[in-house]
Amino acid sequence: MENIKLTHFSHGGGCGCKIAPALLARIIAESPLKDFPRDLLVGVDTSDDAAVYRLNDTQAIVATTDFFMPIVDDARDFGRIAAANALSDVYAMGGRPLFALAIVGMPIAKLPEDVIRAILEGGASICAEAGIPIAGGHSIDAPEPIYGLVAIGIVHPDKIKANKGAQAGDVLILGKPLGIGILSAVLAKGLLSPAGYHEMLRWTTALNTTGTRLAEMPGVHAITDVTGFGLGGHLLELCRGAKLDCAVEFDKLPLIEEAVTHVKAGIATGASARNWASYGESVALPSGMAEWQQKMITDPQTSGGLLVACAPEIVEEVLAAFRADGFDRAAIIGQFGDSAGVSPRLTFI
Repeated sequence: MENIKLTHFSHGGGCGCKIAPALLARIIAESPLKDFPRDLLVGVDTSDDAAVYRLNDTQAIVATTDFFMPIVDDARDFGRIAAANALSDVYAMGGRPLFALAIVGMPIAKLPEDVIRAILEGGASICAEAGIPIAGGHSIDAPEPIYGLVAIGIVHPDKIKANKGAQAGDVLILGKPLGIGILSAVLAKGLLSPAGYHEMLRWTTALNTTGTRLAEMPGVHAITDVTGFGLGGHLLELCRGAKLDCAVEFDKLPLIEEAVTHVKAGIATGASARNWASYGESVALPSGMAEWQQKMITDPQTSGGLLVACAPEIVEEVLAAFRADGFDRAAIIGQFGDSAGVSPRLTFI
């Protein structure tokens, strides 16, 4: 098993495998998905993290799925990262996970059974941390390794934290540092240090459980998580959902130190360029901003941090909730304001 390099089996890894946001938007816009039932409280119309369906006055089901190809070579670590990433969408809605179903696609003729078993064990270990079982799933023989989860959770209908609820004047908080996509590119080149790999695992396997805490705070108006579209893409989803502009102070962004070192040396993912091509026209950058800084804004995160829009008076309460869950890098990064144009814009200062 030690000689197996999982990343060598796939053409991409982690949330960098996502379809580019502009292309995905066109596909969804032309889909026949319409006439949703009244109890479907969150669907595809706002590009949210999960679907939410009301069961009764106090309970709604949160349903999501996420899967991808290996971002690391270690089989168990791959399973852990993929599971944490899938469960994050439940937390991002303010929900509490109930159970999961495994999605498994493996090149059976190329991967030993113990490697596949280690991937599944890694995913199960993260679900155990979340206090839920993997209750079933589906598997196929596939040309590339694929693993992920269908995650089912529950939330009070009045406490859903959709991505369209931000209000003018809200403060923007990011729960995890940026740079995971860059570290994955460095790993693929064989240049990632043991400390860098440890940092990568630390953040990608940390469950975003704070989302469940934030659901109890009326002053938290919107949540999403930062994944394959990068900070810029997922923040624009919040802006467009609320029809607000947002200003972000780049110097306040929490960044992974080793990722900064390597992106300054020119290492980044192809997904970063695709992300900028998809939404760069809606992002204003200051004159003189370095290319590496733009790459950080568009860097695809795998199992990235929660992005929270909250009232200014509860900022310390929100930060305390993050720190209670071990997210010591959580930081205030910007603020929402009224939109000055037809389309909301994201400005970095």
